[in-house]
Amino acid sequence: MAEFQVAVADPDAGATYQFDVDGQTANRFIGRELGDEVDAGAVGLDGYSVELTGGSDNAGRPMRADVSGSSLSKLLLTDGVGFNPSVEGERKRVTVRGSEISEETRQINAKITERGDASIDELLGDDEE
Repeated sequence: MAEFQVAVADPDAGATYQFDVDGQTANRFIGRELGDEVDAGAVGLDGYSVELTGGSDNAGRPMRADVSGSSLSKLLLTDGVGFNPSVEGERKRVTVRGSEISEETRQINAKITERGDASIDELLGDDEE
C-alpha cells in the first residue's frame, strides 16, 4: 500500500501545508504525472484543486518532468532539478526518477491552482475564535 507525504504550497499566502496520505486516498495519486491537476479532497482540502509540481522517492532522488515514466534514469545534467553546478560548464551524471507518481514515490509537491468556498484554515480546523 502506498504512503505519501504531500506538501501543498499556497502561493497567495506564502505558506506550505504538509499532509500524510495512505491507503485508498494515496491511490488517487498513483499514475498521475507532474503538471497534472488533482482534486485536493484527497488531502482534506475539499473544493480545492492542486497542480503536481515535483517530488522525490525514498532515497531522495528527485522527480523530473522531462523524464517519462516512473523508473530511474541516469542523466548527464548541466543544471536543473537534481544538480546545481559549482563551476561554469560542470556536468555530472545523476540518477533521477521519472515524472509519473508510483509506489516508490515518498514525497509529492503541489501548489494550489483553484480555491474552494472555505478557507484553508477552516478546512484544517486552525480557525481561532
